Amino acid sequence: MNSSAPIGVFDSGVGGLTVVREIMRQIPDERIIYFGDTARVPYGSKSKETVTRYSRQIVRFLRQQNVKAIVAACNTASAYALDEIEKEMEIPVIGVVKPGARAAMDVTENGKIGVIGTEATIGSQIYTRYIKQYHKNVTILEKACPLFVPLVEEGLLNDPVTDEIAMRYLSSLSDSGIDTLILGCTHYPLIRSTVGRVMGRGVTLVNPAYETAHELRAVLEKEQMLNLSRPGLGDNQYQFFVSDGAEKFIRIANSIIKYGILSAKVINIEEY
Repeated sequence: MNSSAPIGVFDSGVGGLTVVREIMRQIPDERIIYFGDTARVPYGSKSKETVTRYSRQIVRFLRQQNVKAIVAACNTASAYALDEIEKEMEIPVIGVVKPGARAAMDVTENGKIGVIGTEATIGSQIYTRYIKQYHKNVTILEKACPLFVPLVEEGLLNDPVTDEIAMRYLSSLSDSGIDTLILGCTHYPLIRSTVGRVMGRGVTLVNPAYETAHELRAVLEKEQMLNLSRPGLGDNQYQFFVSDGAEKFIRIANSIIKYGILSAKVINIEEY
């Protein structure tokens, strides 16, 4: 595999851009092809079979772009589809759950960890399973926050409605004694300040996006696939694709990664 080949990143919508943002920061020489499944967002309320089918379609599209690695920048896809996709791929495939679980274990001091995510991610208990692999005596409290994704997709990052919903979702966790909270959906770091206010200063928020980019760099180094030269100005270093609503995607994306995204191409993902 050519080390200058791009990295494929996908999510149900704009949330995976929090992972893209970290990849840009931590390994800035890499090329990235991002796909946001904006026509079918959210994934968190859908079945395992449906999410796996969606994920396979997206992976097929990314493979046609000759990517050298794939990042499932979606906790629901990581929970439901990652194991099967890994078996089918000859290139590295990285999810966001394992890096987030390891990071939470590293920072907790009292062994009480909270997880917030979509209904699918929380229902799968994937974070609990991974964390228990590291330490069986840890206490884990999980809470589904399904309205956070549509609020983020609508750009309501700093809005009284988001504040009110966060208070309703998180009040029980804020009184539970946890000292660590995993933001178990890549959309959630976009409302990190709101979550932090509700949880209070005594709770450390873990952003799996940061840890995922760190793991991606380590994998590329191990496989000797790290790009060692910055792409030129005309080399189209970052490309963005969506399944619907390109203009809305561009508007929200530019508020997330501050890159100056000028275009996003709509593709019919059902063809893959």
